[in-house]
Amino acid sequence: MLLRHTPKEIVERKAVSINPAKTCQPIGAMYAALGIHGCLPHSHGSQGCCSYHRSALTRHYKEPVPAATSAFTEGASVFGGQANLLQAINNIFSVYEPDVIAVHTTCLSETIGDDLPQIIKKAETEDKIPAGKYVIGVSTPSYAGSHVTGFSNMVKAIVDFAEKTDKKNGKVNIIPGWVEPSDMEEIKRIAKLIGVETIMFPDTSGVLNGPMTGKYKMFPDGGTTIAELKSTGDSIGTLALGEWCSADAARLLDKKCKVPCKVLDMPFGLKATDRFVDALRTIAGVTVSDELNAERGQLVDLITDNHQFFYKKKVAIAGDPDQVIAMVEFLVSIDMCPVHIVTGTPGKKFEKRIKELTDGEDYEVNVKAKGDLFLLHQWMKNEPVDLLICNTYGKYIARDEDVPLMRWGFPILDRQCHQYFPTVGYKGGLRLLEKILGMLLDRRDRDSPEETFELIL
Repeated sequence: MLLRHTPKEIVERKAVSINPAKTCQPIGAMYAALGIHGCLPHSHGSQGCCSYHRSALTRHYKEPVPAATSAFTEGASVFGGQANLLQAINNIFSVYEPDVIAVHTTCLSETIGDDLPQIIKKAETEDKIPAGKYVIGVSTPSYAGSHVTGFSNMVKAIVDFAEKTDKKNGKVNIIPGWVEPSDMEEIKRIAKLIGVETIMFPDTSGVLNGPMTGKYKMFPDGGTTIAELKSTGDSIGTLALGEWCSADAARLLDKKCKVPCKVLDMPFGLKATDRFVDALRTIAGVTVSDELNAERGQLVDLITDNHQFFYKKKVAIAGDPDQVIAMVEFLVSIDMCPVHIVTGTPGKKFEKRIKELTDGEDYEVNVKAKGDLFLLHQWMKNEPVDLLICNTYGKYIARDEDVPLMRWGFPILDRQCHQYFPTVGYKGGLRLLEKILGMLLDRRDRDSPEETFELIL
């Protein structure tokens, strides 16, 4: 449905969200669980909920997403789902033999009040969990927070694996936040370039961007192993990339195992990547390699050579808070103007941070946490922009307003390759700018009259 009847007049809405810029907690929890090697996510609720969560991830990553469900019926919905979950745990370990079952709740199980820790404890006492196997659980009500909240909650549950001994392993933990599998690979590559050993968790690289081998594996080779998760308690430090996705888990690990943590922005763009590399260098006590410095120089060169095309171009952005914050900083640093900014995830800290990043700029900035795409569209009608950065749901707005759309974030349902090509780090920054530059220049060519339609710019 096109949005040509969206009104320009903005009125305060408290009781309804139209086209929300988010989805539900269990999807985030399921994505985080897939970053554990040999893990089967489990949706404690109805079959329909599980189907939706799986299909949302499958449509974005174009990969099969295994998951189990407690398959609530009317009886379980009234009297509780304990019996369903106990039977499910027994069946899953018997049939599929995962290393871990990662249980997340749904609206239904949360509303009836199922006590997940108690049910998992009962499964242990009844010997339904084989030796050397694990069940973790997390509360993820869909009617609170967003998919980002669910991701964060599951990563906190993963911290339960951490164990502390008397010997440090010399490694740095990296909690990457909700980024693409390709981004996780790039973060590990950057660490390797400067000689830092890391444990990344969760890690969906090799899970949701694996190769086609001709053989189906229910549990791909990728993901953080249980041994690595246990070893996180002996690491020399933790870098949490993103306040919303990663910070709570890093602080919990610090409290549990005394592993010092530092919370950084996701490394999108020049400044955020600089801070990430510097923090990694400082914790590990190493120097930055010439190869990585050369990659940084290439990004600076591209910015310098094409600054005139970025200068003062207005941008509207919608997405997850950690990603949007880093993107806004990157755009401001190259003299673009992010004027309309929305995230569907709640949190007033988001609005405060955006205002800090745009403070001193000579344009007004509209920003809204727990906002929706309807509001973003209204802002764009009142003040047009040159570029929209959003997930696939922004395509209707882009078409209605005749604005170029750079697909970025989650979910991207109508394009591929995002799971294979990173946008974090210096190399990722090159890709982001190439995409932005191509869209701006394509629009310039399309709109140029004959006398200014040039072969060489």
